[in-house]
Parts: sequence; C-alpha cells; structure tokens
Amino acid sequence: MNGVRVAPFERTSTGMDTLIQTNAIDYVIIVIYFAAVIGIGLLARRQVSGSLDFFLSGRSLPAWVTGLAFVSANLGAVEIMGMSATGAQIGMPTVHYFWIGAVPAMLFLGIVMMPFYYGSKVRSVPEFMRLRFGTGAHLVNAISFALAQLLIAGINLYLLGSIVHALLGWPLWVALIVAAVIVLAYITFGGLSAAIYNEVLQFFVIVASLLPLSLLGLHKVGGWSGLKDKITEMAAANPGQIAPAAEQLHSWPGQALSGFGSPVLSVIGIVFGLGFVLSFGYWTTNFVEVQRAMASDSITSARKTPIIGAFPKMLVPFITILPGMLAAVLVPEIGQVKAGAEVAGGASGQGVTYNDSILYLMRDLLPNGLLGLAIAGLLAAFMAGMAANISAFNTVISVDLWQTYVAKDRDDQYYVTVGRVATLAATIIAIFTALIAGQFSNIMDYLQTLFGFFNAPLFATFIVGMFWKKLTPTAGWVGLVTGTLSAVCVWVLSLVGVVNLPGQGTAFVAASAGFVMDVIVSLLVSQVTKPKPAEELVGFVYSETPKSHFADPKLATMPWYSRPGPLAIIALVMVIVLNIAF
Repeated sequence: MNGVRVAPFERTSTGMDTLIQTNAIDYVIIVIYFAAVIGIGLLARRQVSGSLDFFLSGRSLPAWVTGLAFVSANLGAVEIMGMSATGAQIGMPTVHYFWIGAVPAMLFLGIVMMPFYYGSKVRSVPEFMRLRFGTGAHLVNAISFALAQLLIAGINLYLLGSIVHALLGWPLWVALIVAAVIVLAYITFGGLSAAIYNEVLQFFVIVASLLPLSLLGLHKVGGWSGLKDKITEMAAANPGQIAPAAEQLHSWPGQALSGFGSPVLSVIGIVFGLGFVLSFGYWTTNFVEVQRAMASDSITSARKTPIIGAFPKMLVPFITILPGMLAAVLVPEIGQVKAGAEVAGGASGQGVTYNDSILYLMRDLLPNGLLGLAIAGLLAAFMAGMAANISAFNTVISVDLWQTYVAKDRDDQYYVTVGRVATLAATIIAIFTALIAGQFSNIMDYLQTLFGFFNAPLFATFIVGMFWKKLTPTAGWVGLVTGTLSAVCVWVLSLVGVVNLPGQGTAFVAASAGFVMDVIVSLLVSQVTKPKPAEELVGFVYSETPKSHFADPKLATMPWYSRPGPLAIIALVMVIVLNIAF
C-alpha cells in the first residue's frame, strides 16, 4: 500500500465521498500552483494598456513561448481525459489523433497559412473571413465559432469540476462554479498574455505530473511486452466485447478507431476524414490555436509557432494514451467497464466511465506528494483548455461582432471592457454546457462531433478561397451553411440508426460530408455570383499576393536549423518514423 489506494470511494472528514485520498503535502502543492496561476494573471494585467495587448499580447512574444502555448492550449480535456479514455477503450489506434490528425496540419499551418494570417494583420480568423469574403461568411463563421467555444469550454470545465469533486467530494455543481471562478480570474486580469504565460507553465506541470504515471505503470505491468501480454489476455477473455488485441496494439489499419470493418476503408477514413478534413479543419482555421501564433513578435516567429509545437505534440501520446492503456489492465474498475459491466463510482459519482481512467490510475500508482503534483497537472490541463476557449471567444465577440456590427469607433478601453464582460458571460454559460459534456462516456465522441459541425466546412471554404480567386463572397457563406447542415444531417442519421458506425466513424463521415458539400456548393454558387476585385484579394489569395508581402528581414540572418522550412522537414521525418514504428 502506498497510502492512496482506496475502495471505489473514500469518506472525508466531512462525510463526503471522494475518489482520491490526499493529505497535507498534496494540498500544499496544489495551493502553490494556484497561487502561481493567479500571480501570473496579476503580473500580466500590468502589461494590458489596450485592445491589442488584451486580445493578442501586443504581438510581442517569442516563438518558443507561443509554440509551447500552442500545444498547451490543446493539452486540455481532449488530450488528458479524452485521449486516455480512448486509449483505454481501443489502444494504439488512438495515436492517429496526433501523428495523422495533428502534426501534418500543424506543419501546413506554419509553412503555408500563417503568412496570410500574420501578414494581413487581422486579429482573428473570422476577421480574415470578413476581409476575404465579406460580412455574410464573417457572421456565419463568428457566430458558429463562438458557439463552438462555449460548448468546448464546457467540456474542459466539466472535467475540471470532476477533478474537484473527486478530490474534495463536493457536489458537481459546486465544483463547476469554483473551477470556473479560478479560470475567470486570471483571464479577466491579464487577457491573452495571462493565458499564454500560464499555458507555458502548465505545459511543464502537465508533463511532470503525467510522465510518472507512464513510467510507474510500465514498471508494474512488466514493460511494453507485459502490457501487450495483458491486453492480449483481456481481448481473448472477452471476444466480441473488446477489440482484438492485434487492433489494439497496432496503429494501422486502425479499425477500432474508424469503425470500418474493411482495412482499406479504415485507412481511407482515417487519412481523409481525420488526417485531412478534421485535422486541417481544426489546426489551420481554429482561432483558439491560431491566436497563439498571432501573438508572436514577427512573421517568422508566427510561422515557427505551430512547427515548434509539433515536436512535443508528437510525444504527447506517451503521457496520455499510454496511461489509458495501462489503466485498462491495471485498474479493476476500468477493466470491468471495458468488459461491458456497469460499475458504481467514477469522478462524477454517476458510474465509472472511460473518462475516469487516468484518475483511477493516479489513485492506484502515485504516492502522496506525487499525487498532489498529478492533480495540479490535471487542473492545469483543464484550465489551459478552458482559458484558450474563453480567450478566443472574448476576442471574437468583442472584435468580430460587437466592434463590427454593434458599437463602431469607440475608444480602445471600451473594447477591452467588452472583452472582460464576454469572458464573464462565457464562463457562466460554460457551467451549463458542462452538463451536456457529462452525458458522454467518452468525451472524444462529443468533441469530434463538434469539430465535424464547425471546423470541417470552415476549412473547405478557407482553403478553396485561399487558392482560387474566383470564389465569391456569396459562395463563402452559402457553402459554410450548407457544409454545417450536411454534417449535422449525418449526425442526425446516426441517432436514428440510418448511419451506424462504432468508434469515430460517424464523426469522420459527418466531417467528410460537410467538407465535400461545402466545396461543391461553393463552386456552383461561384459560377452565378460576382467575385471580389483582384486588388482586394492581396494578402488573402495566394495567386494575388506577391512574395514580398510576407518577407521578414530577420530570416536571412537565422541559422538553417532555426528556420521554418528545415524545422518542418525534421518534424515530418520524425512523425513518419513514429507511424512506421507503431
């Protein structure tokens, strides 16, 4: 016994049930972390003198800071609970969310798209859409993006509240409110700078807290070979209920992830549905991520931001997916869930789900002290994710909707105030959207559905409009609406049983349908509507923008290994090697 293994629930001194038993050392570590978070917010407040500082950190941050923030902003509920849950459920195919579904798109963003974003001096992705397509596409994008951020912030808040519930035994609604207030404080104080500097801190805290889980878990199970043996035994003992061991222990062809019975269709679904439509749709057009690169101090730093982020991103599976796989064979409750049983308990108190995998593994493996660090890491991850959603939301509400359509030409401080009010409103709304997230046993199912609705159609409009000057303003918004409705239709068909794919198959098909329908409708509408004049497309369409528009005089003096191109090639080679090895 290491002092933290408990029955499904342990009673606190107040009589409330907790999942994890902690002591004073753990609480000291957690308090120190929260003090640092609030302190960073207060320090960042001193640097906020206008809207550019509040929303884009004054475009003053170096590439290594924005690169780590780029990864950390995404290292929230999806990476920790979602990926560990999917790792526990299906094993190695989950790595496709990183090595196929993230890194290639991040490199594309850095090499091809960031020059357009940064060079155009826009403050948000919807603002880019307005200058390229006009107000129709701008309104559709801004409203849909704002809605998506509220829903996704709810995911992070729900899981953050679940940690507080598991730690202290508070009712979930109380835990949600407390967690929301903490995030609200440092975003309201310091704007994007507070979010970014906290995300850099959170990145190191997260790695330090999750790496011991992988190392201790592998030691306990007998290394990688021992893990493979136990997964093979579990699959053999539960035929038909659990994916075959061969599918869990190899990333390709990934049938346990895609839901397709055919290996060929599975590879096509993963490469096109996840690797192209969902991945490029998320990483290249999602303002939550792009906003970090826009805060860089130069166009070269902006390009390097996602490329630098790609290196730690490709290693994240070893501290998220691997603990999930370990939990499935080391934690009795997760093993029973995987075998089809209903188990009482869980972080929510409503029953154990795959989302609880990493919490139970912490309970069973970590001694006090290290347990406190792990809890701080989880809190850091969920706050980083929620803060990223809310800081992007307040920018879009203030800059794209309020300043553009409601109150033009006000003084700068007025829009900072609007941003802070938007932050408060988003935090309150997220408390309610958190309850929606709680209805899903695997949070990735919910999240990929949202990405299919909002990101896949946007990427279609974006990429066609960037490389085809004849795509018209009318086609821009009509294509977006049609693509979103097409993805929603596929989801509705899955609810009524017409489309029936396990795993992430439905999300891949919905996203693909949204992308394809957007492209087709956009091309057709462009034939009967008027495009913008060529002179208005400079900086927004590749063929109309001279290379000098994106020039950075600093680039010529940089060593080859710190330039965007060579860095991207190194990252691409590394991710290809990982795909071959696993």
